[in-house]
Amino acid sequence: MDEFDVVCLGGGVCGEAVAGELKGSGLTMAVIERELVGGECPYWGCIPSKTLLRSAEVLDEAGEARNLAASRVDWTVDFPKISQRVLWMARDLDDTNPARAIAGDGVELVRGEARLTGPRTVTVGERTLTSRRAVVIATGTDPFIPPIPGLDAVPYWTNREATLPKTLPASLAILGGGAIGVELGQAYARIGSRVHVFEDATRVVPAEEPEAGELLAAHLATEGIEVHGGCKVARVEKIASGVRLHLADGSSVEAAILLVATGRKPRLGTVDLAAAGLETTQRGWLKVDAQTLLAAAGIYGGGDVTGLGGFTHLAYYHGQLIGRALTGRPARADHSAVPRVTFTDPEVASVGLSEAAAREAGIDVITFSTDPAESARGYIHDFKHGLVKLVGDRRAGVLVGATILQPRAGEMLSELSLAVKARTPLSVLADLIHPFPAFSRILGYSLQELAKQA
Repeated sequence: MDEFDVVCLGGGVCGEAVAGELKGSGLTMAVIERELVGGECPYWGCIPSKTLLRSAEVLDEAGEARNLAASRVDWTVDFPKISQRVLWMARDLDDTNPARAIAGDGVELVRGEARLTGPRTVTVGERTLTSRRAVVIATGTDPFIPPIPGLDAVPYWTNREATLPKTLPASLAILGGGAIGVELGQAYARIGSRVHVFEDATRVVPAEEPEAGELLAAHLATEGIEVHGGCKVARVEKIASGVRLHLADGSSVEAAILLVATGRKPRLGTVDLAAAGLETTQRGWLKVDAQTLLAAAGIYGGGDVTGLGGFTHLAYYHGQLIGRALTGRPARADHSAVPRVTFTDPEVASVGLSEAAAREAGIDVITFSTDPAESARGYIHDFKHGLVKLVGDRRAGVLVGATILQPRAGEMLSELSLAVKARTPLSVLADLIHPFPAFSRILGYSLQELAKQA
């Protein structure tokens, strides 16, 4: 039986951050990873998907040159080149360097599947580890596969196959119009696939402001992507050319490949919840205190498995806070200003509360919306049909939420995230000078207009 001060289930972003905080502290730690150190993001998620999107964006920009700079532009898509670069960015699925970085100075990397069998006991194969101080559950998530009749008999992709493709499908049907579905849908459409996106909700990116979902769907439609909002897939079947989706309205759609992008579910199959004294939320996520990240005495939960947000940057933040608490530097987690970005073109970036959520919270809501395409930078970039929407609290005189749909929207979000987190007075925000003609210039005008209502 091996004893450590801390045992962490999962060597993804959260586990890496905990280890980074504990190194040099004098505490010992075991990090248990069943696959690759770094988790989903660098190998099958954020990094390869955004690399694929970048290749698709370059092709689209080349086409835009016909409108802005050239009379003739021709190219031939080299999909093996795209695929090779995506795999290279995903470290060729080799975690040698991350594994070397996480271990040492009191931290041991243990390869294998961790099973939490009690409050302080974890087994990995024939080995039993115990923690003297704490256990950290950072096991991440798996794709959620909806119970659609026939789906279990049809070959399909999840994010793992879609982000590391070997061949370009002639056509792609995507179940789910959230961030994963629309990002990958746009990437494949720009590279050369015919794409259908099916979303149960009436609009894509349904977690965002309604205006953002409607505008994004219109942008996708101009690129030939068929978005089926408010559409229920009744069943699927395998056919010689791929897959056929039968819709609830009686129609059907065929595609070479089916991509299931209907969300994520917590990876808790190897955690004995009862033996460890743990609970889950109504939706099955590991239940933790949102401020301390404690799931039970001496057991922390961090990252996606908690359901507090499926973002790499949030998992890293959780790991930092857990590590600091374990080394005597406790801090309260603050989830009021977690930034979210969907990396389509245009991007959808948001932080804080939507207008509807703010009203449900009983806030005296004020809003202001404008189209950044009508700014100088919008015209310079030949961009059309965007959105900046700000949500404020009239009584408190502060910003509580923001959504932006425009090119590079994610790069504009930090200012607004800080404003929401720090509850900076709208009068101060309205007095901030923004550079002209940067994209962010539109924020100055928008904040001034919102402040007039406070």
